Amino acid sequence: MQKAKINKSIVPANNVQRGRRCIFLVIMLCLAALTADAQDSTYIRVHFLYGSRPLKAFRETEPRWFGGILGGHAGIESVDNQVLNFIPHGRFHVVANKRKHGKYVVDSVRHFYSRLGGQHPDSAKKAIIVIPVTTQQKLRFDSIAAKYLDDAPYDYAFIGMRCGAATYEILAQLGIVERLSLLETVIAVPYPKKLRRQLLIEAAARGWTVVREEGTTRRRWEGD
Repeated sequence: MQKAKINKSIVPANNVQRGRRCIFLVIMLCLAALTADAQDSTYIRVHFLYGSRPLKAFRETEPRWFGGILGGHAGIESVDNQVLNFIPHGRFHVVANKRKHGKYVVDSVRHFYSRLGGQHPDSAKKAIIVIPVTTQQKLRFDSIAAKYLDDAPYDYAFIGMRCGAATYEILAQLGIVERLSLLETVIAVPYPKKLRRQLLIEAAARGWTVVREEGTTRRRWEGD
């Protein structure tokens, strides 16, 4: 019986086709992974209003702000034009106690930068740090915000939690900064500049976007 002859020219062609299919499949999987990563990324913006005091020549027209040079304000924007921030509410406490006189609020960006009494928010010195977060981190932030707006978890006090420490505490829950106890947070972030400098260092290392606006020349502004 005559044996069937194998067409050897077909074998390499089949191998080439299989190789091409494998390469195509790998490319498609990589593109799918990149697309999934892109869909899973979003941003939060951490806003900083710099501390300041009027220059001598403008003391009659420029208001004094709480905290002066080491004052300022901090908050987190997750939804456009909605900045979550921690403010005093009721009688101000020098030392934190169980009677909570502080609350979380959501401000427009313009209102946020007028919180310290500035009549012209556009003339304030600002730094806005844009931090990429995952969908899970975004959902976690939304959950924290809803809870804290309903009932702030701590008192607002000069020796205690204020806007900078409160902002740090939320970022820590998102895994963006190191998680600390409330006492450690108060010690680490006594005013917003401490957190701002830390995030600016991270921004430089990680390539985060930083938006800056210089303030009016009628005031002396704190630096970084």
